Amino acid sequence: QVQLVESGGNLVQAGGSLRLSCAASGRTFSSDAMGWFRQGPGLAREFVAAISWSGVSTSYGDSVKGRFTISRDNAKNTVYLQMNSLKPEDTAVYYCAAGSNWVLPIHVSMYNYWGQGTQVTVSS
Repeated sequence: QVQLVESGGNLVQAGGSLRLSCAASGRTFSSDAMGWFRQGPGLAREFVAAISWSGVSTSYGDSVKGRFTISRDNAKNTVYLQMNSLKPEDTAVYYCAAGSNWVLPIHVSMYNYWGQGTQVTVSS
């Protein structure tokens, strides 16, 4: 059974940083792209970042470019999201996604597996 487990969500003040982790089990994703999405209250799930299977290529949503960095460790079957200069509008549940054959998938429908989400709250 495939599982993606996110961790690292927390309450942080504006301007602060957090690092999210997503550990996968049940199969290896070393040949698949992985990504992060987020969903605020009453909003649609929004693309945050994606990383290619090798980690060489990345893509970011416009609202997080220059502040967030996605990375992966294929030996640990884990993807990370380093979030700096956090803003109150970054408040959301953050979801890890995996199992995509696209090089840099940016849409929800491009992924086959999802984690349960981790809450990030940024206070002003």
